Amino acid sequence: MRPTKRLLALGVASVLLAACGHKDKDAPLAFVPADTPYVFANLDKLDDGVYDAMMIQADAELPGQVAQMKSLAQDLDTKGNADGARLLRAVAAEFDGKKAEAAIDAMGLDVKSGTAVYGVGLSPVVRISLADTAKWEAFVGRLETAYGKKLETADAGGQAYRHVALSDSGIQVVIATVGKQAVAALLPADAAQPAIRQALGVDRPEKSLQDDGRLADLAKEKDYKNYAVGQVDLTRLLPLVATGKDPLFATFLKHQSQKTGEPIPPLPPSCQAEATRIAARVPSISFGYTRLDLHHQDQRIDVALADDITKAFSGLKVELPGLGGEAKEPFDLSLALPVEQLRTFFTAQSEAVAAKPFECPAFTGMNDSFAKLGSTMQQAAIPPFGDIRGVRIMLDSFKPAASAAQLPAMTGRVVIATRNPSGLLAMAGALTGGELKVPSDGKPVPLPPNISATLGMPTFAAMNGQAIAIGLGDGEDNKLDGALMGALGDAGRMVRLHLTGDMYRSWVDVMAEKAQTYAAGMAEAANADDAPADQAANAAAAERSKLQFDAMKQQASRVVQVGGEAHVDEKGLVFSGSVEYK
Repeated sequence: MRPTKRLLALGVASVLLAACGHKDKDAPLAFVPADTPYVFANLDKLDDGVYDAMMIQADAELPGQVAQMKSLAQDLDTKGNADGARLLRAVAAEFDGKKAEAAIDAMGLDVKSGTAVYGVGLSPVVRISLADTAKWEAFVGRLETAYGKKLETADAGGQAYRHVALSDSGIQVVIATVGKQAVAALLPADAAQPAIRQALGVDRPEKSLQDDGRLADLAKEKDYKNYAVGQVDLTRLLPLVATGKDPLFATFLKHQSQKTGEPIPPLPPSCQAEATRIAARVPSISFGYTRLDLHHQDQRIDVALADDITKAFSGLKVELPGLGGEAKEPFDLSLALPVEQLRTFFTAQSEAVAAKPFECPAFTGMNDSFAKLGSTMQQAAIPPFGDIRGVRIMLDSFKPAASAAQLPAMTGRVVIATRNPSGLLAMAGALTGGELKVPSDGKPVPLPPNISATLGMPTFAAMNGQAIAIGLGDGEDNKLDGALMGALGDAGRMVRLHLTGDMYRSWVDVMAEKAQTYAAGMAEAANADDAPADQAANAAAAERSKLQFDAMKQQASRVVQVGGEAHVDEKGLVFSGSVEYK
C-alpha cells in the first residue's frame, strides 16, 4: 500500500507543479497587486479571429478618435499647455490615416500576448507586451521630438525609466521598457523610489492577481471570455478616495488647494467607515466580452449589490406584456417600472440615511439627495402613477422632425402596464380635454379626432385588465391585440431592447445632428466679445462630442442589429448587450 500511496502523492504533486508551470511569471497579470482597486486585462493570448475582430472595430473608431485627440490638443493650446498639446498631436499622428494594425506594429506593441491596465492604489499603470523593443523605443523617441526635448531619465532599482511632469499638476508620467513589456504609469511628481519600483514591476507585489486567480474565477463565473475582463472593486477604491491618504489623490487635493487658495478640508475618521458603508451596498462592477468575432460583439456588465437589494428585485415578476418575450420590432424597448416595489425599497433607503446621516464631507450631499428621494417616493404612491408596472415602446418607422417646432414622424405602439387601466385612462381623458371610451376586452378603437389631429396621424387604443395599448399610424390598430398579449416579464427582468440597423442609424443621425447644432452654437458663443472665460473650453468639449457622433455614424453603417437586456439575479444587476455587424 505504501508504494501505491507514494505513487499517488507523486502524481498529484506532478499535476500541481504542471498547473503552476503553465503560469507565465512575466505575464502582465503577474505584476498586478491582488488588492488593486481596478483592473482590465486579457487572461489569455488572443486568437486570430478575436484579434481580427478587434482590429476591424478599431479601424472603424480610429478616425473619430484621432479627430478628438486633435481637438483636445487645440483645447490644451488654448489653456496654455503647449507641451501637452504637442505630445497629444504626436500620439494622434501615430494613428492618423493608418490602419490600427499598422499603427500598433509601428509602435512595437504585441496586443495579442498580454495587456493589463490596473491601479497601484489609485495610480493607473498600463503594461503591454512588446513585439519589438526597438520600435517601441523609436516611438518614444518620436514623442520626445514632438515634446521638443528629451524626457528626463532616472533609475529605480536598476531599471531605467523616463519621466515627464504634467504641467503644474504635481503628477508625472513614468515610461519604461521592462523586459519585453512597455510600462507607463501616472504617479505623484515626488513619488518615492519604492512607489516607482512597484509601478514598474521591479518590486513584485507580495501576491499578484495572477496568484490570486480572482479575475480568472470571475471570468468563469460570469461567462466572460478570457481576452478582455475588467473589475472595479469599490470596497478598495472608495476608502482610498474618502480618506485622502492615497498618494496620487493626496497630490491632486494639494494642488487643487494651491490653485484655489482654499485649505484642504480635514477628513474626519468617519470617512473611512462611511466609504466602507457605501461600498457594502455596491461592492464591485465587472465587465467583459461574452462573444467577439467578425460579425458579433456581445458584452456583459455585472453590478454586485447588497443582499437586501437583490432580494427585493431578483424574484420580482413584472406584469408588463412583452418584457418576457423576444424583442424584435425595429425599435423595441420594454422597461419595468414596478412603482409599488420601487417606492417601498427607496423609502426604506431614505429612512436608513435619515436615521444615520453621513458626516464625511465627501458624502454629506447624499443626505439631502435621499431626503428628496423619500419625498418623491411618497408622491409616487398617488394613483394612477402608483399603479404603473412598466412601459413598452415599439416603433415600426421613425423619421426625425424637419425643425424644432415639429414632431418626428413615427408609427408604432406604446403599452403601459398598470394595476388600474381604467384610472389611467380617465386621467388621460382629463388631460386631453374629453372622455376616452375604450372597452376592456382588448379590442381597438379610434381615439378622438383632436388627438389624431395633434399627432398628425390616426391613433387607436385598446385595453384589458393589465395594460393599455396605444397605436400611432395607419394599420397599428391591427397590432394592439398582440401587444397586449405579449409574454410577461420573467423573474428579475427589468429591461429588454432591440433595434434594427436602419433604426439604429436613424437615432445616431438624430444625435449627430443635435451635436452638430450644439457645437456650432457653442463655437459662435465662444467668439462673442462678452463670452465668459470658460466658454472656449465648453465649445471645445461640444466639438469633441460632435466628432464622437460623427465617428458613430461611420461605424453604424456596419450594424445589422443591436440588442440588450437587464435583470437582477441573486448577486446583483446584470446588463447584457450585443451588436451584430455585416
